[in-house]
Amino acid sequence: MKIYPPLSRRFIRVWQRNATAYRQNWKVSFIPPLLEPLFYILAFGLGLSGLVGAIRTQGEEISYVRFIAPALVAITVMNSAFFENTYSSFVRMYYYRTFDAMMATPLTVEEIITGEIVWGATKAVTATAIMMAVLSCFGLIRYPEGLLLLPLAFLGGLAFGSAGMVCTAVVANIDLFNLPVFLFITPMFLFSGTFFPLENFPAWAQHAAALMPLTHLVNLARAFSYGRIDAAAFSAVGYLAAFTAVVFPIALRRMRKRLIK
Repeated sequence: MKIYPPLSRRFIRVWQRNATAYRQNWKVSFIPPLLEPLFYILAFGLGLSGLVGAIRTQGEEISYVRFIAPALVAITVMNSAFFENTYSSFVRMYYYRTFDAMMATPLTVEEIITGEIVWGATKAVTATAIMMAVLSCFGLIRYPEGLLLLPLAFLGGLAFGSAGMVCTAVVANIDLFNLPVFLFITPMFLFSGTFFPLENFPAWAQHAAALMPLTHLVNLARAFSYGRIDAAAFSAVGYLAAFTAVVFPIALRRMRKRLIK
């Protein structure tokens, strides 16, 4: 039994369809990743940073703004891909019947869903590039290592996009997305070393955080932003790749079960 259903390059047509639709509202979609880092930098840099002072992590002290800036990139990757492949994909599937129309063409279900997930990863890369431009103005990303954030965004986008598509395959209606957001996204947002060093957590919480994909995405974003590439970075890449390799075929199978009745 094959783990992955057969795929062809025709999934790119689904990506092209979504890209064409995106270009119609790109000016609106451009605003959140542009303004979000500015708001966070102003709030945490001018407000909370003065109270917190320097953060000691991995044996050195850095400013709180420098600590959270890479985490903001990781959070953007997660949100961009996950919400694109939950709410947006569900709307295209259930309300617009776009998937039904595509299934009337030679495209297979697997190609349609792969195109959707790759599009979610593409949106994560786009949002990351915009955020990098903003954060670079404050000197918060070191180059050339910082350029690795772009392929990292694509890998993270595939991981969280696949997870989002699994949710899309199983929820009965759009309101039920509140459940995976509350149980999956929110805990990672708070406890993946995003706003506080993991070293401050008790041992059991650190072990729990190590199971969360966002933790590894945050660690990689910090490593690339600070110009540090070591064995831990390769381990984190391996975790995200393994997570994607497991969740992606589940998304394909569950969506086939939902769409083919």
